[in-house]
Amino acid sequence: MVHDPLRPQPDDTGQALDSDGEGGGERVAKLLARAGVGSRRDVERLIGEGRVAINGRTLDTPAVKVEPGDIVTVDGEVVAEPEAARLFRYHKPVGLVTSHNDPNGRPTVFKALPDGLPRLISVGRLDINSEGLLLLTNDGQLARALEMPSTGVVRRYRARAHGRTTQEKLDTLAKGVTVEGVRYGPIEAKLDKAKEGPQGANLWITVTLHEGKNREVRRVLESIGLKVNRLIRLAYGPLALGNLGVGEIEEVGPRVVREQFAEHIEPDNLPTGERPLYRVKPKTTRRDPTPAGTEALVRPTGPKEKQPYKAGWAKPKIKVRAHPPPKSKAGAKSEGPTSFGPRPLAKGARPKPAGARDAAPRGTGKSGAGRPGAKPVAGKPGAARPSGSPRAGGPSPGPRGPKPAASPRGNPAARPRGPGKPGGRGPRG
Repeated sequence: MVHDPLRPQPDDTGQALDSDGEGGGERVAKLLARAGVGSRRDVERLIGEGRVAINGRTLDTPAVKVEPGDIVTVDGEVVAEPEAARLFRYHKPVGLVTSHNDPNGRPTVFKALPDGLPRLISVGRLDINSEGLLLLTNDGQLARALEMPSTGVVRRYRARAHGRTTQEKLDTLAKGVTVEGVRYGPIEAKLDKAKEGPQGANLWITVTLHEGKNREVRRVLESIGLKVNRLIRLAYGPLALGNLGVGEIEEVGPRVVREQFAEHIEPDNLPTGERPLYRVKPKTTRRDPTPAGTEALVRPTGPKEKQPYKAGWAKPKIKVRAHPPPKSKAGAKSEGPTSFGPRPLAKGARPKPAGARDAAPRGTGKSGAGRPGAKPVAGKPGAARPSGSPRAGGPSPGPRGPKPAASPRGNPAARPRGPGKPGGRGPRG
């Protein structure tokens, strides 16, 4: 149904009050909350200000139901049909106000968002000097459920503060604290780092809480003598900031929304599918320096020209040999035997196989007679001395001098034979 502002409107709006239980349709506050206009409390405030109309007639009470085909407008703009719940992670930078319109003219979060997104509202708020994770959704009921202190969704922050404190003093916040008449629930604070400076100490503190009241972290830390000069929200419930860049936005997958937040969403408004509808454009990479959305330059298809060689560009690499260098050729000047390895072979000699013994020359026999340098045997001139026979003239002196004589004990034949015992046998032969 298309709204015609020139169509005469009947005196009866055709809407039944919700308290009477008459008529069908859906309550206007619930419908606008599902459409992402705001939470039900925000919609009731808009109705009280006269900014909501149905079929051109301004409403003055939220107890009105919307029939199929009715046209609902907010500030003169037609509100689209509610779609499935969607959730986004946004890295809010410092200097943006979490609001759709700021009366002071300051830049807002929603005006900084990229195109192609549905009408969104924020889950809670971050003040202008805070940064980090900010959840955005098109479902007002989901937003209201996640930001209510009674829901107990965990919020985790990292604060940089100026002052001095101890972990024991931070542990006292676990019991709750009252600041200027406002009672704050239990807060878990952990001192991560402390660095002394010329004007005091700079501290990094991780703060975990469950309420998320206005400026809660700053006021609680100020109550123990710390002044927060930087505040970053790291996580909200099961969703974390991660590696999301400053000013970037990313949609949470439908499966994660169904698994984590189904109890806070109307069954008819649960998302379907597996992949998010909004996809971020790919970032510029080193391999593809062309920015996203621009046409790539036409590269030449011909062979690449080889650059001219210039002296000094490249030097030959030194080859590392795993084995010693080869021996010099015949006729080359010998450098003498090395201190390691076998001795070099004579010219024309063949290498002896491992484990082989020196073979005797042909015709010499086992005794080696006739070998050059062999000693003659007694009675046979020119014959070599048989093995085991005593040497003529005693032991020959070796390279280290003459060998000492054998001990009489070690050689029984060399013992002197004295006279035998009377009446007994003589010495043993």
